[in-house]
Amino acid sequence: MKERYHGCWPTMITPFTEDNKVDFAGVRKLTEWYIDRGCDGIFAVCQSSEMFYLSKQEKLDIAKAVVEAAQGRVKVIASGHTSDDHNEQIAELGAMAETGVNAVVLVSNRMAKQDEGADIFNANAQDIFTQLPSVTFGLYECPYPYLRLLDDQFLSWAAKEDKLVFLKDVSCSLEIERRRVELVKGTNLALFNANTATVLDSWIAGYHGYNGVMANFHIDIYKWLYEHFRENEALAREVSDFLTIAGVSEARSYPVNAKYHYNLTDIPMSLTTRSKPVSLLNENGRHEIASLIRMEQAMRTKLGLKQ
Repeated sequence: MKERYHGCWPTMITPFTEDNKVDFAGVRKLTEWYIDRGCDGIFAVCQSSEMFYLSKQEKLDIAKAVVEAAQGRVKVIASGHTSDDHNEQIAELGAMAETGVNAVVLVSNRMAKQDEGADIFNANAQDIFTQLPSVTFGLYECPYPYLRLLDDQFLSWAAKEDKLVFLKDVSCSLEIERRRVELVKGTNLALFNANTATVLDSWIAGYHGYNGVMANFHIDIYKWLYEHFRENEALAREVSDFLTIAGVSEARSYPVNAKYHYNLTDIPMSLTTRSKPVSLLNENGRHEIASLIRMEQAMRTKLGLKQ
């Protein structure tokens, strides 16, 4: 069996300069920060990266920069699968595969329009697999521009046919997560949960990792939970509760607030984003991030993690 993907992976943000160009020095620093804080892999060029607002060349250049900065220490996967036209999608997926990433991540809502059924989705997926036979694929149930969850039949088929190595699950449903564990059992497909509220129970059920927004704030605390959740159930629940409460920040002007958090902690960077105006991070939002940092520091002290 192939080495299975596992652990805690950030959904990488894109640092921009004040004049709205990709800050590649910031990309390299952020890659180092993720690795230093214990990530098991990096999902570059994803929704957190503002991939729908990047040019085709920017997506490829970011992926290459992360691969080069990681230097094989952790796996790097990337998407950039944003085109509406099916043939253009195949071209961009093939180009992304040439950047050196370990896997190219399909986006479920790109595989069929919102009003199209499973037959269209399945046909488009099969055509991608056929035209790009040497590419290793993952799949992300990206909620933008609309949420399309995989049906059980496709997931089971893709797992058993070894078409996917990675699924970023955004169902936020423990019932679905437990069912998916059974559907992919004995295959190479690794299940990653994007939802903090269910992440601990999904790991207990058999999920292989976490891949979500809040890894940009405290991936080291997720990593502690991943490594220790079977040892001390009471403490694991306490840490899980902290992460769930902290996860409220995801709905507050992200990714601007993540960049502000980095500014107050480890990596100075511009707050410039393309998907959200910086003005969304108001004074209350800034106070909230300052409070979150104090909470993180207290939890790290309790768990024996470096500040």
